[in-house]
Amino acid sequence: MKKVLKTPISAQDLEDLKVGDVIYLDGTLVTCRDVAHRRLIEYGQKLPVDIAGGAIFHAGPIVREKDDGSFEMVSIGPTTSMRMEKFEREFIEKTGVKLIIGKGGMGPETAAGCQENKAVHAVFPGGCAVVAATKVEAIEGAEWKDLGMPETLWINRVKGFGPLIISIDTHGNNIFEINKKTYNERKSIVLEKISEQVKFIK
Repeated sequence: MKKVLKTPISAQDLEDLKVGDVIYLDGTLVTCRDVAHRRLIEYGQKLPVDIAGGAIFHAGPIVREKDDGSFEMVSIGPTTSMRMEKFEREFIEKTGVKLIIGKGGMGPETAAGCQENKAVHAVFPGGCAVVAATKVEAIEGAEWKDLGMPETLWINRVKGFGPLIISIDTHGNNIFEINKKTYNERKSIVLEKISEQVKFIK
């Protein structure tokens, strides 16, 4: 059965999710990346949008302003989540965000933040930015537009946004770290086999 999270998201909504699970999002999704994180954590500025129980997307979208002054989402692809690693643990604690979406994995600080505050990180497939835009029903607001289009906090109403692959769960499990360990174990066995085959080379 297709697992759909709806904002606002509670800790109970997340407790049964495990790394590797695939979910979809209905509700409000706010784009929030480097500079917004820095403003909150380093400069102590209050976010102009309440994301408690909400979802953020590490993304730099392309947005078109229509003749009536409203906005249309053209493309909304994930940016590398690891860039936010040094901020994310404190960001989760301060904002109460429950779902963080991005590209690639995040590290031990984010995993600790997810465990302490019952949040999750999920990966959106790279290269699907235009498809993702079709899941945005409307752009309901824009904050910190002085930062430029990629860094603006775009407040989106989404339906069936995904697929999203859980990479860090509320227990602090990190699929990228788990896989890294597995791959390294397999690598040593393969390297031994290769060395055996080419040992005649001096």
